[in-house]
Order: sequence, then structure tokens, then C-alpha cells
Amino acid sequence: MQLPSWLQHRWRRWRNEQLLDPLSQRKLSGFWLTRRRAQREAAETFDLVAGFVYSQVLLACHRLGVLAQLRDGPLPHSQLLSTLGLSSAAGLTLLRAAAALDLLECDESDTKESTWWLGSKGAALLGNAGALAMIEHHAVLYRDLVDPVVLLRSPRGSAELARYWPYATADAPAGAAPEQIRAYTRLMAASQGLVADEILDAYDFRQHRRILDIGGGDGTFLRHVRQRAPQAQLVLFDLPAVAAEARRQFDGASGVECIGGDFAHEALPTGADLITLVRILHDHDDELAQSLLHRAAEALTPGGRLIVAEPLAGTPRAVRMGNAYFGLYLWAMGSGRARSAEEIATWMRKAGLVDIEERATRIPLQTRLIVARRPALRPG
Repeated sequence: MQLPSWLQHRWRRWRNEQLLDPLSQRKLSGFWLTRRRAQREAAETFDLVAGFVYSQVLLACHRLGVLAQLRDGPLPHSQLLSTLGLSSAAGLTLLRAAAALDLLECDESDTKESTWWLGSKGAALLGNAGALAMIEHHAVLYRDLVDPVVLLRSPRGSAELARYWPYATADAPAGAAPEQIRAYTRLMAASQGLVADEILDAYDFRQHRRILDIGGGDGTFLRHVRQRAPQAQLVLFDLPAVAAEARRQFDGASGVECIGGDFAHEALPTGADLITLVRILHDHDDELAQSLLHRAAEALTPGGRLIVAEPLAGTPRAVRMGNAYFGLYLWAMGSGRARSAEEIATWMRKAGLVDIEERATRIPLQTRLIVARRPALRPG
């Protein structure tokens, strides 16, 4: 039950008065009823202050191959240290920092020499090719965030990250050369497999005969679809240089068509009874995103379905990801924003779609799934 607004205001005023007062903070951290919460809040606040340091520990471990070297099992301290190219003191500093972040674990049961293992977070990251690619890619974002005030005051689209994603701010993205799209296409492909499995586990693609993937990249998503729904005809629509790469990846496979074009300015292929927008809408500003939903709805066959799959703002237990991470990332990129499921559903209704529902995915932080239907034609 939600409290009345006046009571919420009174509570917030009292809470903030207590937290602004050092004496009150000490009392709260010492009182047995509030001690545990105060300690947790203090730790979370420090993590907020120290977050950049933590991310750089992860980057150093990735670049030095620390996690990869432990993939097949533990290594003695001296053996792992010898591979880092660091002094003994510097290497030990990094390894201890990684252990504090649960990237590594140190086993000191052997009195002769300690042994290093992957920690639970280190193992999870090492098994996620998309996350590893993003660790390295974030170096571009962090250069833009050296002074976040400068970034926010500068004209949108002027950051280095905007040049990494040429379609985001280019006047004629369809003319992008292969070398301009190669880096971001590979980055998206690295994580698309995990996203594809989330989507395919949440929705049965076997019920469809012709599937159009708008902004389909190098075809990673549709290759996963093909494994689950081999009977379906598959159509990929993306910038000409990207579609050409997808065509090479499919290598003449039957039942697959890769069409080059710019969905921002050109007509969409028609005849599909399922259209997918996988991690597309949040990359684009409101006007284009709404236009794309309208045109996708029109391109569907009557009774066909539209899927929007992407990380969403307001995701339970992942709220920071939407408006904090994607908010700043997409600002630097020069286009788009994270949106809530409710906002996308509203746009779908305006596009004439019905039966709008969200299908549960295993990892909502990674992707959520909204399905809608174009009304069938009425007889007569």
C-alpha cells in the first residue's frame, strides 16, 4: 500500500534531516534497531563513491588475462604473478583488489604457497563473452566521462562514443562503409547470443512462418532463431554494410534473406507475421522510436506479432541500469534513452497494436520482452 503524498513528504524530510546530521548518523549506526541498515547504507554509499576504482580493477584483470589464466583451474601465487608483467608488490595489490570484488579467491590452506582461484563473479564474467567485450569497450565511455559536467553541457553527439556508433548521429547512416560498422557490429554480436536465448526461452517462435528482424546486425539473433524454428523464413533488415556482413555469415543458407536499408528513412519489408526489435528502440530518440513502432505495425500481416526486447528502465532489482547506466551511456552516444515497459506499451497502443503483454525472462536486467499483436482483418 502506497502512503499518502503528504506522509511521504514528511517522512523524506525527517529522514534527510537525520542523515544530514553527523550526530544523528552516529546514533542510528549505534542503535540496535537501525545499526544493520545504517551499516548497509554506509557500505552502499562508499561503493557509489568508489565505483570507478572497482571498474578499473576489473579492466586491469581483463587486460592482463588474470581471469582467462584461471579458467582451467587454480594457479600458485608465484606462477600467476609471473605472467602479469608487474612487480611483485603491484601484482599482489591487483590480486587482492580482485579478491575483494569476488573476481578471485585466494586459498591459503597450503602453508608453502597460496593458490588463486576464480571467484564467483570472475567465473560468471569469464563465461559471458558480451560482458568481456563491454569491459574493454567501456574505455571509450570512460574517456567521455572524465568530466561528466563537460559531457552534459556539450552538444549531444559530440562525444567520442558517438563516433563509435555512426548510425546514431549520422545524416545518412545507410552510406556507412564496412570499416565504420565493423567494431560495433562485433560488439553487439558478442552479447547477442545470450540475449537471443533469453528471448527464445520466453516466446515460441515455431508458430511463425516469416520472421523479420529489424536492425539484425550480423545475423547472430536470427541464427539462434533458425535453430529453434527451422521451418520459418528469416528476413534481416539493417544498413547495407551490416546486411552484407550478415549475408557472409549465413553463407548462402536457404530460407534467409538479408536486405540492406535504413529503417529510419526507408520502407520496411512486408509480409512477416513476426517482427522483432532486439535492442533497437533504446538506441533512438522518441520521434524515430515511435515512428518505427508505427511502421513495424503496418508492415506486419494482419494478426501478426511484434516483439520489443531490450533492457528497460524501472526493472526491479536493476533500476540503476536503466536511468543511471543507460542514461549516461546513451547521452554520450548521442541518441536514445532507456524507457519503461509502460511507456513502450503506450506507444504500441498508439500504433494500433493490441493484446500487449510482457513475457518473463530469466535475467530481466539483460533483456525484457514485450509482445503485441496487429488486429486481424474483420470478415466482410
